[in-house]
Amino acid sequence: MKKLFIRTAVMATTMLSAYSALAQELSFWSWRQEDRAQYEEFIKTFEAANPGITIKLETFEAANYNTILSTALAGGTGPDLMMVRAYGGMEAIASAGYLEPITTATVPNLEGFSASALQAETMRSDNQIYAVPFASQTQFVIYNKDIFDANGIEEPQTWAEFLALSQKLKDAGLMPFGNGTATAWQNETITADLVYSTMGRSFYDDLIAGTADFTDARFTNGLAALKEISAYFPDGFIGLDYPASQQLFASGMAAMFAGGSYELATFKTLNPELNLGVFAAPGVNAEDEKLVGIYFDGGYAANATGANKEAALKFLNYVASKDFGQAFANSLNNISTVPGVTFDNPLLGEVAELNAHSIPYMMLVHFRFGEPSGSVLLQEEVQKLLAGQTTPEAAGERITKELAAWYTPFQK
Repeated sequence: MKKLFIRTAVMATTMLSAYSALAQELSFWSWRQEDRAQYEEFIKTFEAANPGITIKLETFEAANYNTILSTALAGGTGPDLMMVRAYGGMEAIASAGYLEPITTATVPNLEGFSASALQAETMRSDNQIYAVPFASQTQFVIYNKDIFDANGIEEPQTWAEFLALSQKLKDAGLMPFGNGTATAWQNETITADLVYSTMGRSFYDDLIAGTADFTDARFTNGLAALKEISAYFPDGFIGLDYPASQQLFASGMAAMFAGGSYELATFKTLNPELNLGVFAAPGVNAEDEKLVGIYFDGGYAANATGANKEAALKFLNYVASKDFGQAFANSLNNISTVPGVTFDNPLLGEVAELNAHSIPYMMLVHFRFGEPSGSVLLQEEVQKLLAGQTTPEAAGERITKELAAWYTPFQK
């Protein structure tokens, strides 16, 4: 009996040791504080399918996330898994050796992702992918359908119609737009939201081909149009920050909001009664292609020096799966990058249709790989332009000159 007890105890100890060896807790960092509840559900699904692996989620304030993450990685205390920015934001930490490169061999579900989505998480110097892309974002105009219907307003087909409907709303005592520009990055987004169609696809194509720069009349005319329509922003919009701008629209005080697809879920959370619509701001003429700006928001990456790399790669394969992509789209009301995902939300279906006529969100996709970044320059110049402190031509000249410090095609 004593021998049986000893053998049983030894077996139990061995099994416990084996389980302990299998049990792995992975830390996962994100800047998406507002999505924490949904990510907790995603994690539960993964853990149920992968006994012995647990994920501890930590979320941080978005504006400081990059600094917090890079500091922790440099100090050897970074997470096993992390959300990383796309384009230049991803390269900043990948080039330092902090991120594990991934392929379809290590993350099989990457097979089938679009080339443009993968390019957003690919470092240019080694052509390696370092993260699973998680969402595409679209820049356009969001509007309150009830306000439009009550005032007999339809989506504009020309720039003149866009100005006219804005004036009609103002004459009715309503606020046409809720946007302010005190938060710097909003000065960049409103450019894509409102005047990409005015600039035109040909400008983008020539810019990337190296045959045009930001002194081009197509760009400066777009900035002039932005200045023109800013007359329909709220009084004192120069001092109005992003949260206050969101509240103006969500409360029903403003009829339109120049923003992104990432706003849709937030607005519905702030006011479930909102009846939302979206449209691409028009160009000068009805026949001009109506363009939205599109970019990939970020990705999921693994720590190159993490102790639980095999488990981390399992998680990356999970977030690259169609099941995850579908859950992401349904619960977060966002455009997943996973191939084959459908949209239960009809508004997301509209966004997907608008994406068929898009150009990349220029400064993020192409001009955030050096210092000064195109985003910082555009944000500063638009802020000055709307405050009456510069002209479209002077803004285009400064942006081109400053980017020439590192962007070879402008070094003429």
